[in-house]
Amino acid sequence: MKTYRIATIPGDGIGKEVVPAGRQVLEALAATGAGFSFEFEDFGWGGDWFRAHGEMMPANGLDALRGKDAILFGSAGDPHIPDHVTLWGLRLKICQGFDQYANVRPTRILPGIDGPLKRCKADDLNWVIVRENSEGEYSGVGGRVHQGHPIEAATDVSIMTRTGVERILRFAFKLAQSRPRKQLTVITKSNAQRHAMVMWDEIAVQVSRDFPDVTWDKELVDAATARMVNKPATLDTIVATNLHADILSDLAAALAGSLGIAPTGNIDPERRYPSMFEPIHGSAFDIMGKGLANPVGTFWSVVMLLEHLGEHAAAARVMQAIEAVTADPSLHTRDLGGTATTAQVTAAVCARLAATASDRRAA
Repeated sequence: MKTYRIATIPGDGIGKEVVPAGRQVLEALAATGAGFSFEFEDFGWGGDWFRAHGEMMPANGLDALRGKDAILFGSAGDPHIPDHVTLWGLRLKICQGFDQYANVRPTRILPGIDGPLKRCKADDLNWVIVRENSEGEYSGVGGRVHQGHPIEAATDVSIMTRTGVERILRFAFKLAQSRPRKQLTVITKSNAQRHAMVMWDEIAVQVSRDFPDVTWDKELVDAATARMVNKPATLDTIVATNLHADILSDLAAALAGSLGIAPTGNIDPERRYPSMFEPIHGSAFDIMGKGLANPVGTFWSVVMLLEHLGEHAAAARVMQAIEAVTADPSLHTRDLGGTATTAQVTAAVCARLAATASDRRAA
């Protein structure tokens, strides 16, 4: 029987609650006779590690992760540590260290969840956002001079390479090609940013020639925000730069009902290194330890993890369990207007997995 080696990194805040919940769901899945098992190793990196060691993760931390089949990540962010320290010291260190250049964020309205777009049917909002995850606006290139003086200056330089742009566009076209609508929207801001993003547009035209069956269009990022709200059914697969897709995917999650339900995968498509899966909601220290965190974003990230491992039937079972639970308003957490706790939602998903396994065996 296949055993998958999974690294769990709860990180900060509610990550310490939802990652154990995600592990619980994976263990419940394996216990139903799924045909595989999991071997977990937990890494206590994050804000607490920083206070003890002066760094968010060990300098050789990537070596400890390198042999894993996948990584389940919680969140990075601590109110007592500057945000750029927590982000660059942990999450981005893993993403860039393992060249996880494709950040994939599916979004749709799950059963039982009331999205804010009242005139939008559930099928109208079924997107997947592809975010360039290794360069662009988050390249980390820049600096500050004359700090504290009137002439102080700071720069952040966006770096886009032909290699980086072409590989994320090719990934997005392939993903669009695999979806029923075979439709892609390429988003930039090339009217104002007239060098790198014009190059992005040019490369999109070149890559599109290899995908004649994919219908694609181009949109400026500001117009894209309005289109997501006013004409959601016109979108399907979306690809954008590191910064733009970061912002658009949070908007997408909010339009689907809550940041608490949104998953993401940081993917190395070439599978040279382990890919990392995480909810997008952040550390949410204001509700930490209260049992209020919505674990659905983590569970959907688990679905993506299973799909990446090639366990598509198992992934579908977990997704069906999630949808059965979200369809029940009594199992909605506070972010969805309900009173259910993290533990109650987790127990319900695990129970659903066990019940469907019994149904299959009885049949």
